[in-house]
Amino acid sequence: MALDGIVIANIVKDLNDYLLNGRIYKIAQPENDELLLTIKNNREQYRLLLSASASLPLVYLTSENKPSPMTAPNFCMLLRKHLSNGRIVSITQPGLERIINFQIEHLNELGDLCRKTLIVEIMGKHSNIIFCNDEDMIIDSIKHISGQVSSVREVLPGRTYFIPETQQKSDPLSAGPEDFEKNVLSKPVPLSKAIYTSYTGISPLAAEEICFRASLDSGLPASALTPDEMLHLSHTFVRFMDDVRNGEFEPAIIYNGKDPVEFSSIRLSQYADLKTVTFSSISEVLETYYSEKNTLTRIRQKSVDLRKIVQTALERNRKKLELQLKQMKDTEKKDKYRIYGELINTYGYSLQDNAKSLEAVNYYDGETINIPLDPDLTPLENAKKYFDRYNKLKRTYEALSKLIQETEEEIRHLESISTALDIALAEEDLVQLKEELMDYGYIRRKHTAKKTKITSKPFHYISSDGYHMYVGKNNFQNDELTFKFAIGEDWWFHAKGIPGSHVIVKTNGDKLPDRTFEEAGRLAAYYSSGRNGQKVEIDYTEKKNVKKPGGGKPGFVVYYTNYSLMIDPDISGIQQV
Repeated sequence: MALDGIVIANIVKDLNDYLLNGRIYKIAQPENDELLLTIKNNREQYRLLLSASASLPLVYLTSENKPSPMTAPNFCMLLRKHLSNGRIVSITQPGLERIINFQIEHLNELGDLCRKTLIVEIMGKHSNIIFCNDEDMIIDSIKHISGQVSSVREVLPGRTYFIPETQQKSDPLSAGPEDFEKNVLSKPVPLSKAIYTSYTGISPLAAEEICFRASLDSGLPASALTPDEMLHLSHTFVRFMDDVRNGEFEPAIIYNGKDPVEFSSIRLSQYADLKTVTFSSISEVLETYYSEKNTLTRIRQKSVDLRKIVQTALERNRKKLELQLKQMKDTEKKDKYRIYGELINTYGYSLQDNAKSLEAVNYYDGETINIPLDPDLTPLENAKKYFDRYNKLKRTYEALSKLIQETEEEIRHLESISTALDIALAEEDLVQLKEELMDYGYIRRKHTAKKTKITSKPFHYISSDGYHMYVGKNNFQNDELTFKFAIGEDWWFHAKGIPGSHVIVKTNGDKLPDRTFEEAGRLAAYYSSGRNGQKVEIDYTEKKNVKKPGGGKPGFVVYYTNYSLMIDPDISGIQQV
């Protein structure tokens, strides 16, 4: 979700609670488009991050400091000159715009009290931090925007600051039911789009939520609503905006398993089937969400090359398997040719010279069949011809059976690596996966390169009953957990018939409670390729029943005694060490 006007309103409310009347103690510019202000208020110290990054503009309170360059940039030096020890007298948001105005009171060089405004615009690639005097004249900005870059507004020292009105949108905070009907009904677009294109600060997610609360399909054309439906929707919209106007926010992150899906300042009824984690402030939400999202994004970016290698190899092997299965289907005729040869040997004495076919009773099923013959060959030669075809197809069948088995094992191995890439959370997890790809020839190992030190460790959880549970992050760790770490009476879990992690539960000789079996099953379901499903079937057995076949690839095991359970892949309540 983008930082829409509703989230900005939540940020402004929090900043007023913590920073109003506080004094600016330090000003730093850790990045070219980012400020970090240290503010003291009510005997507490706060850090306020202001980012005008084109890719990720943000405003939130943070506990973390950031290193600054040895020489402060000019914009930072200017702010220090004017705003050091300045007092924040107001923090406001114009309408529901994605803009925050910090009005700061300070003493000038002559000791006179004056006011300046620091304006933070959160507008995607157009984001900026602008410093103005009390007459709305721009003193400077973190990004200079000339007339050559933007024909709408110049952001340069000496220009007058104004909010560009590039889209004709209404202020939702002052909208009533009649105004809502007039704005929305006139647009020949889907309902949710009609809402967010009519009002400032309403994101597509917020528009979807309004439609959901009104129990209306957001994809319907706005003009298709009945008068009663439109009245109900307009009242839902007004109540929704009343919550925003009154500051009744519920900052939260929506998770699908462990993955953050959305964040919001309002309760999202449309995600009732997913896990919602609430926070005390929107700053915590933003810091947590983007920290987790950045971790996943960074690992995905670093694993792009590995994923490409795995995907290419998978596609090649799947095509090979498809061709092999097609060739195998052709070998199904082999028994027919053997029977033809046998029947010609049995009944061939009755054939006339130059016969083109033989009609005979198949003594295997009692049916009469017609066998084509080459009239230029003797019965014995015709029989030999069919036996030769049979033997050739039999050899092909035997060779293909082995090749198909090898190709299927290769596909399973690659799919298991692909699943391991999906659950990798750190760079050291990728190192071991790269080593595995090198060991099996998917990546050429450089002769001069030293073998990389492996520091990745399995996931470690503790069940509600206090038992230690371990989850392999890749095939090497799966083998190590199952055959080196676990002992005979420990329990082993794995998703049935799909790639996934080995889960080991240390029993310490105890009989495991049912709740621990369920939690270990959830771990096996979550750390498998079925993690996005509603239910996953899990096989589990004592470790002593799990064997490693000779020549088997890493992570591949066999077992003949096991129990099964169906479980959902939700591990939100399981404690991770």
